[in-house]
Amino acid sequence: MSGGGKTPLWQAIARALRADIADKIYTPGDKLPTEAELADRFGVNRHTVRHALRSMVEDGLVRTRRGAGVFVTSTPTEYPIGKRVRFHQNILAGGQTPEKRILQIEERPASQSEADRLQIALRAPLCVYHGLSLADGHPIALFSSHFPTERLPSIAEALAEDSGVTEALKRCGVADFTRVSTRISARLATATQALHLHTDEGAPLIYSSGLNVDEQGRPVEMGLSWFAGDRVTLSFEDDR
Repeated sequence: MSGGGKTPLWQAIARALRADIADKIYTPGDKLPTEAELADRFGVNRHTVRHALRSMVEDGLVRTRRGAGVFVTSTPTEYPIGKRVRFHQNILAGGQTPEKRILQIEERPASQSEADRLQIALRAPLCVYHGLSLADGHPIALFSSHFPTERLPSIAEALAEDSGVTEALKRCGVADFTRVSTRISARLATATQALHLHTDEGAPLIYSSGLNVDEQGRPVEMGLSWFAGDRVTLSFEDDR
């Protein structure tokens, strides 16, 4: 972690190479330049380059073949955002295996901003689901989903039994829901976010805030997501 000081050289190199992969300069199957070539490019020694590549191997972006070099194994996950945003469907459509891990399910009073967006009273009971989204076993986003408990009294139990939001809402009587608003902005990873996402503190994140409503137009979920900027490409669709 950078700890607020200068970014270690190996992290800066890894970030630059991740950006190259995100920009599709290198695509799956492509061989990266040799350690010597990368050392010349960045003006560092080969040990520093090796450290950067090792971190990328650990994150599943590249793999090494003894005597052959380092090869790209993955590109950023395509993640469409439209009226029906479904995590599992999005990841499966991209040919990857989706997974969600529960970090915490808490029940607490709603803040003013939460109450306003969910159309509930200030300090009304709220269920907040904190979790980690993964594709092919690699973390791509942290998220928190906020549910109005009085409208969905069994949501906490449903989420604990099945970490999927869609299935949990079905168990609570919400057969279908749609996205009515999405806000996107850029953020920098905090130390704890970096830990979960296996990235660097201060690395770029894509922050998304969305509101989902049921078939009667009542808000049933406010979703916040922090996507690893080098692992996800968001695309917007008029209808899904």
